Amino acid sequence: MQNTIGINQVKADELVTQLNDLLANYQLYYQNLRAFHWNITGPSFFELHVKFEELYDAANASIDEIAERILTLEGQPLHTFSDYLNASKIKEAKGLSTAKETVATVIDNLGTLIALEREILKSAAEADDEGTVSMVSDYIKEQEKEVWMLRSYVG
Repeated sequence: MQNTIGINQVKADELVTQLNDLLANYQLYYQNLRAFHWNITGPSFFELHVKFEELYDAANASIDEIAERILTLEGQPLHTFSDYLNASKIKEAKGLSTAKETVATVIDNLGTLIALEREILKSAAEADDEGTVSMVSDYIKEQEKEVWMLRSYVG
């Protein structure tokens, strides 16, 4: 049985579960970035304040795309903070304010997102779900570059 966009319903349901996990992790990543943007201190304040805003704006756009993809696959996106906290591998980063600890946390959070996205990429390819493959491939490409740049920033 296929859904209305021609994807096997069982595989689409599995993708919805994976995408909801990704959505939850993105929500925690986003909130961590907001906290870093607000609370960064020290000599790197001006550059990181702007960088964290750039990253959370991008994360916000991705959150919307992921939720819409879940709906396209005929699923229901998670939408409560309790669901996000329960499903996310990324944890709240509380009380961080230095360049070293915030950037290290962003690198770690991006690593978690990339690992989840690689799993989704495999599942989406097996389901012949080009829409999800395309979306997730773009995320991986951008995030890998961001990890490289942040690693270079901290030395």
